[in-house]
Amino acid sequence: MTIKTCDKHGECERRRFYRRLCAFLLILVIIVLFIILIVWLSLRPTKPRFYIQDASVRELNVSASSDMLSSILQVTIATRNPNDRIGIYYDRVDVYATYKYQQITLPAQLPPVYQGHNDIDVWSPYLYGADVPIAPFLGNSILQDCQAGFILIHVKVDGRIRWKVGSWISGHYHLFVTCPAFLVTQGNTQSFRFQQMASCSVEV
Repeated sequence: MTIKTCDKHGECERRRFYRRLCAFLLILVIIVLFIILIVWLSLRPTKPRFYIQDASVRELNVSASSDMLSSILQVTIATRNPNDRIGIYYDRVDVYATYKYQQITLPAQLPPVYQGHNDIDVWSPYLYGADVPIAPFLGNSILQDCQAGFILIHVKVDGRIRWKVGSWISGHYHLFVTCPAFLVTQGNTQSFRFQQMASCSVEV
């Protein structure tokens, strides 16, 4: 009887120890998660801001059948990191142009760059598209815009970024930016120039 009582008492002690250990671990996890939440809320990254400062069309030729387009554009895009304590790594950045939701140039890949707190970077890539297949109605629409003397092209930025807080660096996030570029002809020429600086929509 005494041995059984001791065994039962020892089992109760083990159960009590395990319960206390589980409660301690649970409280520890809650505290750690709470600290992470506080740090995240205080250092929550704000999306970078993008602006298109300039754009010009050097070439915009539609084939006779209206189903092929050749174009050369130069765009100037500025990006600003609005965070006071968070840096941004731009690991991959592709820039290309679209017309009425169809891509009309090949992606121009920009070199990787680190953007510090409140820093501003400016990119001025050339965008090329040689004999890009397009729907005939798009070719006709471009010709009509050229005759009217204005055209709306969207410049897209597609990339991967990482946040840097102190020595900690996050995983990759997808960056997608859309910048409207409204261009008008200069005099009687077919050379299009950018009208005014415009802000871009940014998704991270």
